[in-house]
Order: sequence, then structure tokens, then C-alpha cells
Amino acid sequence: MNAHIKKVYVPMTETSFYILYSLQTYNHGYGIVQQVKQLTNGEITLGPGTVYGTLSKMEKDGLIRFVWEENKRKVYQITPLGSEVLNLEILRIKRLYRTIKEV
Repeated sequence: MNAHIKKVYVPMTETSFYILYSLQTYNHGYGIVQQVKQLTNGEITLGPGTVYGTLSKMEKDGLIRFVWEENKRKVYQITPLGSEVLNLEILRIKRLYRTIKEV
């Protein structure tokens, strides 16, 4: 992983985290919005502009890839680089959790 990717994505925003997490299986923008809403019990609702802007940036940076188009919806999947970034973020969150749990 190059320094630019690490600087931009670690630590990552909640939006980036949930998008990468949702793309561990094939998904499209609207599906991501619905999945995040379900995962967070409606506490986080991603707007279409945010989702599509983030998808575009992540695709450009190589974290996700376009797989196919289905009913005019672009379907994406996380790449190995995206998985590496996601795993770094998960480890960071676990470390934060351990730290506050020990206090």
C-alpha cells in the first residue's frame, strides 16, 4: 500500500468504512445505502451524492472495482487493496475499543 492511500484512508471516515464494508460482496450505490441503514439500525443514512462521490474516488484509488451494470446500476466489489485498507481500519477500531475498555 502506498503512502498516499494510507494517508487518505487511515483513519477513514464512517462513510468510507461502511462503503468498503458493504462491498465485501457485490453491491451498488442504492444497495450500500440500504445495507448501511440496516447495519446501523437507521442511525446512519448515507446520501446519494456522498455515496457516489466516494465510490468514484475509491474506484480511482483502486480500493474498489466496477464489476457489471444491472438495471442501470453499477455494481462494485472491494479489491485486495481495499480489503487491506479495511482490515487496517478494523484493527485501529479494535485498538481504540481495547484502550477505552481498559480505562
